[in-house]
Amino acid sequence: MGRLVKTKLAAVTTSLILSSSFASASDEDLGNISLEDLLNIDVTVQKRVEKIIDVPVATTVLQKDQINNSFTYNLEGIQAYLPSVSYRKGTTTRNSAVTVRGIGTISFSIAAEPSVSTLVDGVVLGRSGQAFADLYNIERVELLRGPQGMLFGKNASAGVVHVITESPKEKFSGLFDSTVYQDNEYRTLMRVTGGLTDDTRASISLLKGQFGGYIENVYNNEKVNGYDRTAFRAKLDYDIDSDTTAKFIMEYYNADDDCCADLEGLPSGRNPASEAAPNSNGVVGNNADIDLDQRFVDHDFETRTVEKSNSFSVQIDKKIGDFDLTSITAHRVWKNTEYREGDFTSIAGDSDQPVFGVPFQLHDIGPQEWRQTSEELRIASPQDEALVYQVGLFIWNMKSERNFTRFASCQNNAGQNDDILAANPGLTCNANDIVDATAYMATEFDNIALFGDGKFNLNDSMRILFGLRYTIDDVEFRHNRINNDPFGRLGVGVRNAANNTNFQGANEETNFSAKLGYQLDINKSSRVYITAQQGYKGPGYNVFYNMAEKDTAEIGPEESVAIELGYKLQKGGFLLTTALFQTTYEGFQANNFDTSGGTTITRLTNAGDVETSGVEADFVWQISEDFRLNGGIAITDAKIDKFNCPVGEVCSDRSGLDVPFSPDLKYNFTGTYQLPMGADKWVFAGSYIYTDEQQSDLPSNTGDFNPAALLPDYSIFNGMISYSMNNDNMRVSLVAKNLFDEKFAVTYSGDGFRYQIPRMADRHFGLSFRAKFK
Repeated sequence: MGRLVKTKLAAVTTSLILSSSFASASDEDLGNISLEDLLNIDVTVQKRVEKIIDVPVATTVLQKDQINNSFTYNLEGIQAYLPSVSYRKGTTTRNSAVTVRGIGTISFSIAAEPSVSTLVDGVVLGRSGQAFADLYNIERVELLRGPQGMLFGKNASAGVVHVITESPKEKFSGLFDSTVYQDNEYRTLMRVTGGLTDDTRASISLLKGQFGGYIENVYNNEKVNGYDRTAFRAKLDYDIDSDTTAKFIMEYYNADDDCCADLEGLPSGRNPASEAAPNSNGVVGNNADIDLDQRFVDHDFETRTVEKSNSFSVQIDKKIGDFDLTSITAHRVWKNTEYREGDFTSIAGDSDQPVFGVPFQLHDIGPQEWRQTSEELRIASPQDEALVYQVGLFIWNMKSERNFTRFASCQNNAGQNDDILAANPGLTCNANDIVDATAYMATEFDNIALFGDGKFNLNDSMRILFGLRYTIDDVEFRHNRINNDPFGRLGVGVRNAANNTNFQGANEETNFSAKLGYQLDINKSSRVYITAQQGYKGPGYNVFYNMAEKDTAEIGPEESVAIELGYKLQKGGFLLTTALFQTTYEGFQANNFDTSGGTTITRLTNAGDVETSGVEADFVWQISEDFRLNGGIAITDAKIDKFNCPVGEVCSDRSGLDVPFSPDLKYNFTGTYQLPMGADKWVFAGSYIYTDEQQSDLPSNTGDFNPAALLPDYSIFNGMISYSMNNDNMRVSLVAKNLFDEKFAVTYSGDGFRYQIPRMADRHFGLSFRAKFK
């Protein structure tokens, strides 16, 4: 279906598609939206307030009314409304990732950066997993597609996701918002804001959410894949004088999630008599018969994530003559502890027989802590001059420490422990002989960059675009793995004492990235631009639990070159933004297959070069005062261009094959209609979202895709009916998610049978109550 739909849609939209961004009006009351509101949508994608139609960057913007009406609470849900974005769901937030235009970094290494940079209120997050926490009181989400090496440089070789939270208001007001869903899920938000003095405004937000889970564990008859989360945010804006404002933000987040257990979508053979065995014929004729209705696990160890974070930032904005000086200083601490069921059955590790004739145990516990401190200082010139620019300095430090322990059955299927057994008469190595090892890992990243970005106005309608960034990256790591077994025995996924490690390494890289472009105002209502720019992501190392000598080699930087042609049109109540793009990546950091040890595993390397190209279009159409349509489409072709075969491997050419998590086609359409009734009104909203089939893994070194890794296409429909009272000071809503109960999986996790099937793959309903007070 994907290829046929793609061809038809390409033909239909050819006249529309040249470059891309999406916007929606920010007022929650559609009745208050005028054509001027649509014409004057403010964004900060270039780190200064500009009208979206004037920004020569492919940008998608989701405003707060769209986020609120969709009842979407995190980046996993928001990505459905971003056609160029895909999401890789892991068993914990730290193992999840986003891709933009098919490009992203999927790795368990603690010494590798993502290709898509995520920011909250101007502060770069060291790991994208931090951005997968709950979102609340969001003003808007800005997606910058393609390399953003000038202004955002830090790990932005594929794109930027920027979350902007609501600022405090001058007038006192409050909000109570609570939503209850099926299966014991609720979410309650409270916010108070107002002026403390003539010069000071503040806001406090509190969030509490719980969910009982939607997966049944037949081992103990309990539900899993739920959550228990608490969040707090305080913001203070202080006008120091008429030219200077200070913005303080403090945030705390705590989550205890019994999530996210991998489901057995294909037969594993580990416990076929279990109630949790899938209804599947396995792989037949190179096609995987995935049980997308599977909602059972049989686990004697609970997969769980305990997550805590706290952050503080201060932003100083000061007028110096006609120039604007901005300083953002931030410190964040993120703690993430992973508990993982790795044998995926409840009957493992009990037998007094050797593996693999009987099921083996494999359980993991891995706490980790990140601490990051950053400073960004920039100065922006006046915008009414021929030369408009901003220059800045970025300084960043992040330290990370992780302890990871694996408890697993002893393994001697190939005589790996024969010498130890011979030296210790009576000692056994069976499934119920549990051995363990602990890896102690630490990394430190330092990043310093000087950057400049601007434009030169040739006249009132033509301008030259330019930019430059110089980056210095330092990365270092330590890795010590110790076998804790008194005899040093090897286990399933546990190296023996002879393979204890004491690795360390450090590297420094520098980079120049540049941008050059041209923008033309065709007339008052339309713009066209073309840009060529470079992107950069720093070096890293493959630092993970079972790190070996071959992993100590540096992983070189990932560099990209992008060409983009864009067109934006605003006419009456219709806004269209489109993009035609092509980006090449050298030194693409990805997991390569490695079978040199006799078992197929993946190792993070510079896997080769890739290319992504395609077309994107987004629109918003205010048909009448009460009726609005908006939507977006992305047609993407992300392919391997050159493949670097791992040392010691025999490989065939993988050129031309798909990159993981790069659906050829993804689109969404949303409609909102309100029916006024005096001071009250009915509000109806619905959205249709389609995602084409996509590979969830790279092809093997022989150029073959694992049939189990192909995720089928899917489409979902979400709806909402609200009754708003007293000029929207009180609202009651009925929410329907996945109304037609479409079944789908979002990630193939490995081992030939494991999948992540999200909550959204089941139809469910909710009831929401919101009240404002002044």
